[in-house]
Amino acid sequence: MNQIILITGAGKGIGKAIAVDFAKASVNNVSFKPLLILVSRTASDLESVAIECRSYGAETDVMQTDIADITQIDQLITTTLERYGTIDCLVNNAGVGRFKAIDEMTEDDFDYTMATNLKGTFFLTQKVFAVMEKKRSGHIFFITSIAAETAFKSSSLYSMSKFGQKGLVETIRLYAKTCNVRITNVMPGAVYTPMWGEVPDAIKNVMMMPEDISAPVVHAYLTSPRTSVEELVIRPVCGDINE
Repeated sequence: MNQIILITGAGKGIGKAIAVDFAKASVNNVSFKPLLILVSRTASDLESVAIECRSYGAETDVMQTDIADITQIDQLITTTLERYGTIDCLVNNAGVGRFKAIDEMTEDDFDYTMATNLKGTFFLTQKVFAVMEKKRSGHIFFITSIAAETAFKSSSLYSMSKFGQKGLVETIRLYAKTCNVRITNVMPGAVYTPMWGEVPDAIKNVMMMPEDISAPVVHAYLTSPRTSVEELVIRPVCGDINE
């Protein structure tokens, strides 16, 4: 039976790496049959990721969705349940950030960041958790950040949103423990993704790559159903990069 795995922000960066690693895992594990639902705002990104996942034999569907729009979240969940009947795993990976001094932040920066990182993550989790609670099984990952616990001067809004996500993680875990749903908070340090823009080679050379995060995520999902990997903190060997 297929395991329905929904990954947001799957078009690039960490989300893409997670999708590809789930697909690769099915090659060596004959009992693991993922059906990957790839979600992103950009359809062209999703199609290329889907082709790569299918090359490993994983069934893949793409659904262009902006989780900052609750109407689109509703459509995503409705379509998924109509096509596949359930959701076994949600990877809350979609996230945005604008990075500058606190006195340069604008209302548009605030609304842009919170609409995806807080509002979108909350309502998508709310709807998916209801499905998992009813069937008494499932796994929800939150790709938060070390910025959920450590503040950086250029990341006031981003860190604020990630601190908020961590609050949601802790709250939803209280509900999840009563219905056999696993919750994993993944807190990466600096990962070289498009969100960083142009990065000097000296910094890029010490940053992590998306696959450094995706491999532990897939492993946590495939671990014994008796266990829950509650938190993964993954940093570059050199520690935090304060940029």
